[in-house]
Amino acid sequence: MIKLSPSILAADFSILGEQIKELNAMKENNAPYLHIDVMDGIFVPSISFGMPIMESIRKITDKIFDVHLMIMDPHRYISAFKKSGADIITFHLEACDAPSELIGDLHTMGIKAGITVKPETPVELLYPYLNQVEMVLIMSVNPGFGGQEFISGSLERIRKIRKYLDENNLRTDIQVDGGIYHENVHEVIEAGANVIVAGSAVFGGNIQENVHKFNKIFANR
Repeated sequence: MIKLSPSILAADFSILGEQIKELNAMKENNAPYLHIDVMDGIFVPSISFGMPIMESIRKITDKIFDVHLMIMDPHRYISAFKKSGADIITFHLEACDAPSELIGDLHTMGIKAGITVKPETPVELLYPYLNQVEMVLIMSVNPGFGGQEFISGSLERIRKIRKYLDENNLRTDIQVDGGIYHENVHEVIEAGANVIVAGSAVFGGNIQENVHKFNKIFANR
């Protein structure tokens, strides 16, 4: 099943709770996640939000918290993010000295693990870890800012990961994040992705209509 992970980075934070409740109210179940981008201003130029926001919205939704850590030394913070409600934590290979150890500690805490790299980093570096994680994230924009255009070369990166997973009989999810809209999501799915992150394409305009459009596209794949 193809799933949607709406990114709250594109939400209106003056009414964030109300917008999440709109997602909660939908009967369609193809948007089971909330994508939460955490940026430290060091690994990426921007600073976003962290544990206090997660703790606040955890009280109003049972959606899966899909947390993308764009931070240095993510190992330091996994206990705090667990306490704040994280269900999946995706970290950057470039920011971690001991990936397998971090993955093991996430699993010990009952958190699913995801791994990713920046667009300029070869995806082949992820191969040794794909049998250890539940999800691999392909960044289709440079991490750090919302609203960027989709990097077309990301499609080939998705295909490489899909080929590797299929050849090794791995059921690891492929998530794609950045510049995805109703008009181009079919290309991402055809390349092999099954978890779609969308920010402004969900929170820009009528949220429920936007999610419904994605679900309609997913149903026809």
